[in-house]
Amino acid sequence: MLQTIRNAWKVEEIRKKIVFTLFVLLLYRLGNAVPVPFINTSELALYFTSMSNTILGLYNVMSGSAFSQATIFALSIQPYINASIIIQLLCVAIPALERLSKEGGEEGKKKIASITRYSTVGIALLQGFAYYMLMKNRNILAEGGEGFWPALVIIMSFVAGSALIMWMAEQITEFGIGNGISIILFASIVSRGPNALMSMISAIQENPSKWWVFVLLLIGALAMIVLIVVVTNSERRIPVQYAKRVVGRKVYGGQSTHLPIQVNMSGVLPIIFAQSIASVPATICAFVPNWQDSWVMRNFDSSTVPYCIIYFLLIVFFSYFYSTIQFNPIEVANNLKKNGGYIPGFRPGKPTSEFISRVLNKITLFGAMYLAIVAIVPLIVGMCSPTAANWGFSIGGTSIIIVVGVALETVKALESQLLMRHYKGFLE
Repeated sequence: MLQTIRNAWKVEEIRKKIVFTLFVLLLYRLGNAVPVPFINTSELALYFTSMSNTILGLYNVMSGSAFSQATIFALSIQPYINASIIIQLLCVAIPALERLSKEGGEEGKKKIASITRYSTVGIALLQGFAYYMLMKNRNILAEGGEGFWPALVIIMSFVAGSALIMWMAEQITEFGIGNGISIILFASIVSRGPNALMSMISAIQENPSKWWVFVLLLIGALAMIVLIVVVTNSERRIPVQYAKRVVGRKVYGGQSTHLPIQVNMSGVLPIIFAQSIASVPATICAFVPNWQDSWVMRNFDSSTVPYCIIYFLLIVFFSYFYSTIQFNPIEVANNLKKNGGYIPGFRPGKPTSEFISRVLNKITLFGAMYLAIVAIVPLIVGMCSPTAANWGFSIGGTSIIIVVGVALETVKALESQLLMRHYKGFLE
């Protein structure tokens, strides 16, 4: 990885892209330090400390703690991600959008992107209004924060910040290195690292006899990173043979290739969906003062066994759900048949699609178990070791998968840029 970065930095064109990406990230981090007016940020930080085990805590992690500080970038990239996921699902459910995305060409992609942008603004407007009502009901607004105009300023600041982040992500994708959404999400999660490290150092200084807990946590985190790297780069290759075709005096086809199926094709989305739904009971109880010490709150907190079981089952469910949407065995089998390809040992058509479905189910099961283990293990460690939980050493599976995945994706983007530059030099 370091060698790839050094080689990329030597190329002027790629160096400009890296500098541009870093400049946009610097603007993003500066925006995370600009608070929205009419909000008591100290009271808001105290409130989010008690809500760390709810869905609001998840939003706070994904925003790099900007959500708990009510900055202009408090909503972060979440509205854009939600809008992209919703439009992607609608493209499967609505035939008109499906035709637009598959058969519309470049114009169709532009229309889908435009719909996603408008949807992002709408989602940001709803989330900004909900955020304002939360602060108003909890008396977190500063003096002069009541009334229509202060509410309009607060909500529009959140919406404008979300739209600006969306624009930044698109600029990184077009003129920088890697996917803009992933890079900004990566920066948000990594920005919490120094504070977590300082918390650990302070905890070790206060209780030096527990240094071995830190060592075990560090070893566990490194082992989890290795597992994520291995599974992310793993794929099941189904052999495909293309029949020979004689056109005039030339013979086409006859080559052997493979159909790659990623072990974890759904990425981190099943964990995000599962965590959001599993946190709903605790979030609802946290909003209602009389329910904060109820049976639901005690049994559906993130440090309880029922929560872990529900979380595990939801991850498995969403892994199968997303893989079904993303990969259609019947469509793949039909495409192979049209192009004269077949899987050795299986007839084209239905037998091929059934075989691909069986392979997909096995791969999805393995990927779902992998995601569930990565997500559940940190929770189990926190339940079994109160010392580790109190240190603030967050090794959340969601954060680690996102950080490692984006790092691998960015390195691959740099390698592809270097490869293109290499071939261009030969052609010149």
